[in-house]
Amino acid sequence: MIKNEPLTESYFFILLCLLDGPSHGYGIMQKTKEISEGRVSIGSGTMYGATGNMMKKKWIQEEKIKNSEDERKRLYCLTEKGEEILMGEYQRLLLDIKSAERIIKRH
Repeated sequence: MIKNEPLTESYFFILLCLLDGPSHGYGIMQKTKEISEGRVSIGSGTMYGATGNMMKKKWIQEEKIKNSEDERKRLYCLTEKGEEILMGEYQRLLLDIKSAERIIKRH
């Protein structure tokens, strides 16, 4: 497990969405709303800033879309490093919940 700073909610959901397979930005934004039951919304500015940063960190990579008429469409996929980051964050969040439950159950 890689030790990192906690992920922002947007980064967490982008990586989580890509765990199911490659997707384009709009698809990730829609899936985030769906899996968070409307609680989390990623705007296009946040989406493209985050994906650019995560590509620099090699957490995700861009795939070419075959037979695409729109050259601007980008398809993103999770890298092995990105999956490690996501799973590390998942474990961190689970431990945080367990810690909170110990305290909350006393009240």
